[in-house]
Amino acid sequence: MMSAAEKPEMAPSVLADAWDYKGCPADRSSTGGWSSAAMILGGEACERLTTLGIAVNLVTYLTGTMHLGNAASANVVTNFLGTSFMLCLLGGFVADTFLGRYRTIAIFTAVQATGVVILTILTALPSLRPPTCTPPQPCIQANGRQLAVLYLALSTIAVGTGGLKSSVSGFGSDQFDESDPRERTQMVKFFSWFFFFISIGSLAAVTILVFIQDNIGRAWGYGICASAIGLGLMVFLSGTRRYRFKKLVGSPLTQIAAVFFCAWRKRKCQLPSDPSQLFDIDGINQRDESGHKIKMKPKLPHSKQFSFLDKAAIKELAENLNGGPNSNIIVNKWKISTLTDVEEVKLVLRMLPIWATTIMFWTVYAQVTTFSVSQATTMDRRLGPSFQIPSASLTVFFVGSILLTVPIYDRFIIPFTRRVLHNPQGLTQLQRIGVGLVLSMIAMVAAALTEIKRLHAASGLADPGVEVPLSVFWLVPQFFLVGAGEAFTYIGQLDFFLRECPKGMKTMSTGLFLSTLSLGFFLSSLLVTIVNHITGDRVPWLADNLNHGQLYNFYWLLAILSCANFLIYLACSRWYVYKDKRLADEGIELEEEGITVHA
Repeated sequence: MMSAAEKPEMAPSVLADAWDYKGCPADRSSTGGWSSAAMILGGEACERLTTLGIAVNLVTYLTGTMHLGNAASANVVTNFLGTSFMLCLLGGFVADTFLGRYRTIAIFTAVQATGVVILTILTALPSLRPPTCTPPQPCIQANGRQLAVLYLALSTIAVGTGGLKSSVSGFGSDQFDESDPRERTQMVKFFSWFFFFISIGSLAAVTILVFIQDNIGRAWGYGICASAIGLGLMVFLSGTRRYRFKKLVGSPLTQIAAVFFCAWRKRKCQLPSDPSQLFDIDGINQRDESGHKIKMKPKLPHSKQFSFLDKAAIKELAENLNGGPNSNIIVNKWKISTLTDVEEVKLVLRMLPIWATTIMFWTVYAQVTTFSVSQATTMDRRLGPSFQIPSASLTVFFVGSILLTVPIYDRFIIPFTRRVLHNPQGLTQLQRIGVGLVLSMIAMVAAALTEIKRLHAASGLADPGVEVPLSVFWLVPQFFLVGAGEAFTYIGQLDFFLRECPKGMKTMSTGLFLSTLSLGFFLSSLLVTIVNHITGDRVPWLADNLNHGQLYNFYWLLAILSCANFLIYLACSRWYVYKDKRLADEGIELEEEGITVHA
């Protein structure tokens, strides 16, 4: 018979840090786990189907139906995607500070569904789009009212997407208890299934949905998107009784703002020669302005870098902050910061050079959903005697490349790099990002060479509107290389931001990562605008008719910028010191945070 000492320790039936929908402590047996995570995964699959189903084929709608130029259409798409990802920071702030993740997801999914309904109505009503082109008469561009409805729809979708994306993965992880080994293992599998459902939604969007939009009608395609996101909302809400809810912890953006404000307010103060004289958390029971006890954070070693921020922790004469172990100190974070808070902000600042040098990858990525799709519309897309591939469906090679690269990396590259680099994880996060940057640079070289070949094939055509006698599969290399680059860069970035950010800033770290996507799309819009302004109408690089332009020069420009950015990235990555190494050098053991990023 097994003794009491030999029996495995049983996890408590009630969780101390999670509540059910009634506000009672969550019972382990009736809340959380896979039964609730499945509802979240189903909603996320519908969201990805909807978002990508709109974005991936939007440029052909803008050029073919709304009669906008190629450059203007590309900017609309990149601004739409950029705004969506940038609003993830706002969505995360709202979720952490006011609404919580559950309410944020529910409300912003409804907002996104409203935007898709408006877009569906726009495509269904003839009065909300310009008349069909009747050659040889010039096409009539969409008027102000029609564009206003379009921008209203896209803006509403972007707001909904930003709020939804900021919280859905975090709320999914909330359904598992990290302190329980069994549930921690389940959470690891959740992230794998999360990526799988994203991929399934993406594949359905770039194949089935794009085919319906191009061959049956936009209204039908966007109507399916509206139905999908509505179904996703119902699936998500159906799990309410089984969800686990976490207490609001406040946004780390507030902490960063408070540290900078305190440092600026005390900018004329003299720093003490001994850092131990700065205010910190040792032996003090801190309480905020409302009297609530502040949770103790793992102490971080003092660093000399960014020493101007240390002034935020200077103890002024008017502040009695020298209490003993049992003292209850009322702390106003806008008047004084702890040294640990200051060091956490320094950690974020050290990450910013890496953050900035990854933006260029997403500028290259933006071309896959804009100009690469425009190239495909001019080329031979026949597959067999009767089937023609929708131009936007070429992105299936992009998605397929991601799904192919991930298992190849796990099965072959990791074992090889473990032996060569003597690193248990294979490539480090920064090395993995670097590989993605190199692949994106090669992709632009391939895109430029393909465009030169396409223009050569088009040079003998009497009618510039006739299909170019060149197979659309010549575009596959640029789709494939960017997709493989995303498999390295996306996962490397997410791993880097989750591991290197302070433990209390995990939500913000995801927002930082997503903001690189946003800024990459905005940078693409800026480059398109500058190039259009400089090259003008006489020798345009980005002409409305690609056969009259020099798109290859734009691709060469992106390749050169990517090369310069990669050199800067190498310098930044050599300068950066990983958090665990810095703490080890200080003789402080890094607390295991249970963060594992899976493809």
